[in-house]
Amino acid sequence: MKEPTTATAGIATTLQARRKSLGVTQAQLADLAGVSPKFVYDLEKGKPSVSLDRVLLVISALGLSFNLEIMANE
Repeated sequence: MKEPTTATAGIATTLQARRKSLGVTQAQLADLAGVSPKFVYDLEKGKPSVSLDRVLLVISALGLSFNLEIMANE
């Protein structure tokens, strides 16, 4: 199982890479998602305590989706 900090960092890196590939600034993404620029900054820096509902807004604004997967016990 991935450690929470590793998973958070992976999400942050993925979202930042997608934003940059779209040529969108953090401020523009914040406006599109209806969140604050500080939230986008914190999310991309891997802050571990962010609001899931706002994370989902950012994911959607980037044209991505969020899926959960049940992992088998090792």
